[in-house]
Formats: sequence, structure tokens, C-alpha cells
Amino acid sequence: MEVKAIWQGGRAFEAKGPSGYPMLMDATPNYGGEGQAPTPTEMLLSSLAGCIGIDVTMILKPHLEKIKSIEITVDGARREELPTAFTAAVLLFDVKGDIDAKKVVRAIRLGEEKYCAVSASLNAEISYRLTLNGEEIIIEVEG
Repeated sequence: MEVKAIWQGGRAFEAKGPSGYPMLMDATPNYGGEGQAPTPTEMLLSSLAGCIGIDVTMILKPHLEKIKSIEITVDGARREELPTAFTAAVLLFDVKGDIDAKKVVRAIRLGEEKYCAVSASLNAEISYRLTLNGEEIIIEVEG
């Protein structure tokens, strides 16, 4: 896969990959950017949430009509020293709908352990939490 990023001036870049959709990135003002687009690190955590989310919805395809909403919040922790790489991330799944918790937990586990290319590409400790219809469910994955 090839992605090309073209400088837009200042600290901003527009990237395009095989899909052809443009992705604008910028630095925050304290790094000389104008803050007019997500930072690359925001996009990285967004990619992690999107990747596992896509995997989970693919695995749960036969049950999607029972699900009203899925929200994934990623809380990433970074090193203090440069480069300030991510060392850990917690993905918080908030799922609402008439679906058995075991099915959602299984989908999250499979996504992490077998399918999510983004989490497999990160050198960070990744953990998962699930709230299903307001009830917290314990998830243990090998990640």
C-alpha cells in the first residue's frame, strides 16, 4: 500500500492513499501549525478505533440489526521523552442494543487477536473495556 503526503504550507500535509480520499493533517499551534486539521497522532488513534470497529462490525454482521449504537473511545498514553511514542492505549467500547455480551466480547477479542492490522502494527500495550447497555463487562485479550 502506498500513501503520499503533500505539503500544504506551514505544518499541514494532505495525504492520499489507494482509496483516493484526501486526509488533511496539521500540527497544533504550539508546534507551529494552525490547528486546522487532526494531528497525525490523533489520526493514529482514530485509525486504531476505526480498524477494530470495522472488524467488530464485520464479525457481528449477523447481529447488527440488534445494535443501536457503537462508540469507541481511545485513551492513549505517551512517553515523556522524544519521540513521544504511544506506550499504551485503552479502547472503551460503549455498545447499546439487544445483543448478548458474549457475542460482543468475542468480536472484540477476534478483532484484536486476529484481524486488526493497526493494533498489530503498534508497539504499545492495548487493552479493551466494554460497556453494554450501561453495564461494564470484563474483557481479557492477548494483545
